[in-house]
Amino acid sequence: MLIPLTRKTFEELIPPLATGAQYIYCWGKVPDLLRRLLISVVGGLVIVLGRIFLSGQVTASILPFTIGAIIGFYWLWAPIYMAYRRNAEYRKLPYCGFWQGEVLDVFVTEELIGKEETVNAKGELVIVENRERRLNLEVGDETGFRARLQVPLKRAHKVIRPGQLAEMLVLSGRPDLSRVAKISDIYIPSHDLWVSDYPYLRRDAFVEVSRKLAQSPRRARDWEADEID
Repeated sequence: MLIPLTRKTFEELIPPLATGAQYIYCWGKVPDLLRRLLISVVGGLVIVLGRIFLSGQVTASILPFTIGAIIGFYWLWAPIYMAYRRNAEYRKLPYCGFWQGEVLDVFVTEELIGKEETVNAKGELVIVENRERRLNLEVGDETGFRARLQVPLKRAHKVIRPGQLAEMLVLSGRPDLSRVAKISDIYIPSHDLWVSDYPYLRRDAFVEVSRKLAQSPRRARDWEADEID
């Protein structure tokens, strides 16, 4: 089942600014935070020292203070900007639809996510491969549409089985959605489970759309016209 959604609904499901889940995702781990803090400290020092060098003293000029404050708080607002960039990649597509199908296949692979150079006990340079176990989820419907999503493996994924209902948002550059350019997080209603890496969707809003459409496809189309337009 594929039901086109209005642009207003699309913008509610994938907002321009970061949701709480998106901010947490982009916050990253401790090394990411330390990297941002270093940028903030170094950037702030460059502004202050540059001002001293150019004018011979620290003045109360508004512009340097503003720039310094922005750079100084880079560690805090950078996740918002990163989420905005990710969301913009999806929001630039003009059309979207609510898709419902089923899980066709689910399997685990081990993927190379990076390499590190280190020195062993003998003083020899060695390359260490960083690998991560990933879940591969393939979904499809009776029309022949197929899509696959690969995400880091989590313990919650063990309940996923072929044949389970799956829902997601599909995005396209065509009004009839005949060519899908991107897909969103995948929702498994039977376990209230989300399968995703980056959480593109505002999940509470998506579940509400899913609930409305589940009542009756015909009533759902009327709801789209009356409530969303």
